Amino acid sequence: MAPTSPAVTVPLASRPPLAASGPELAAQVGRALVTNLEGVLRGKSAAVRLAVAAVLSGGHLLLEDVPGQGKTLLAKAIARSIGGAFHRVQGTADVLPSELTGVSVYQPATGDWDFRPGPLFANVVLVDELNRATPRAQSALLEAMEERQITVDGRTYRLPDPYLVIATQNPLDHAGTFPLVEGQRDRFTLVLELGHPGPEAERELLLGVGGMGELARLEPVVDPATLAAAIAGVREVHVSVAVADHIVAIGAATRAHPLVTLGQSPRASLSLLHAAQAWAVLKGRSFVTPDDVRELAPAALSHRLRTGGDLATTTSIVHEVLARVPVPQG
Repeated sequence: MAPTSPAVTVPLASRPPLAASGPELAAQVGRALVTNLEGVLRGKSAAVRLAVAAVLSGGHLLLEDVPGQGKTLLAKAIARSIGGAFHRVQGTADVLPSELTGVSVYQPATGDWDFRPGPLFANVVLVDELNRATPRAQSALLEAMEERQITVDGRTYRLPDPYLVIATQNPLDHAGTFPLVEGQRDRFTLVLELGHPGPEAERELLLGVGGMGELARLEPVVDPATLAAAIAGVREVHVSVAVADHIVAIGAATRAHPLVTLGQSPRASLSLLHAAQAWAVLKGRSFVTPDDVRELAPAALSHRLRTGGDLATTTSIVHEVLARVPVPQG
């Protein structure tokens, strides 16, 4: 998982300043990100909107699909659209945790230890093929993703704000891979499968519309400070008691399902709530509805449930749970 390139800071494209605040600012930022990403990832509007919801929720994103579907392309497009510092690291079996977090180097001239940050110190960190890293290396991400900090040699270092980890993995090629532990999966807000593009979108790609060519011309539409303010604005979206109770009921149903050995955690419930708040913002609302929760639940929960099956199996279980849990009225 050694870095393939140094950190890159992308300047913000010139545009009129965003004058709004709170949920209104979040809505403006969300629309700008969706428009930017759809120009690169053609024919996958649903996946793009879910990815933007993960960004606006302040969480992390797991892209799980077979090769060639645009996982890395989407991750790079998000990084360029956000601006700020960006690192890409590649999953390998021989990397050490210190190669990600950074190391303290002794300076004989001064007698001091000089900390040299690793690639996890960036606003956006793309980890390609995360499951090709050993569990020991994967563990370096746990503190970073949950607490936005790194501890090295007894000292704690804060990570940039905002902080987004985007990881990719191929669910079919298991040779030389290490399954993500539950604690790792539980730290990803949403999991996305991009799937094959439709015929029209694939034709556009062949004719040079979108794809890597468009990525090279992509410019940021938001700076890190504005994105952090937009994420704070998402947290202001109103959540009723009925909606909170609905999330609790969904969680209880996952834990009681006969095929689920590890159900929805409280962290997953909170993550689902934040994603639903972002989803409401993308729909132009300042309040969450039960439908927001139910639309986000498959992407927010499928990777978190332990069933002994693959992602498709857990996704079907989430849909089954949603069909059984009554929708709040009024």
